[in-house]
Amino acid sequence: MTDTAFFLDLETRVWQALVDGDPAADAALLAGDFLGVYSTGFSGRDGHVEQLADGPTVATFALSLARTIALGEGRVLLAYRADYRRTGATGAEAMYVSSIWEKRGDCWLNTFSQDSNAADPAPV
Repeated sequence: MTDTAFFLDLETRVWQALVDGDPAADAALLAGDFLGVYSTGFSGRDGHVEQLADGPTVATFALSLARTIALGEGRVLLAYRADYRRTGATGAEAMYVSSIWEKRGDCWLNTFSQDSNAADPAPV
């Protein structure tokens, strides 16, 4: 299954949890062994969820240029561009993201994500 819209919807739910400041929704979408690779270093699921301890971290976002690649049975790579504005910030930022979604039991969970800063943020 490599339905790009399906996986983009899952990824949108992660971003919406950041907008809503909802750690439970964030945790529900990430595998227990999730690994995030960011410009600040590595993070597991707990670190990703802990960023919401003081509330929302993102004010607005738009995801575009999405594409998927099958990585084998029950594993899909979703790559896309994210244009966003952090809570309390006035300037926009942009990055390209690669996320691996894996089917575990009856649900799809995000097991890996890597962000790469984009040089040309669009206003959001």
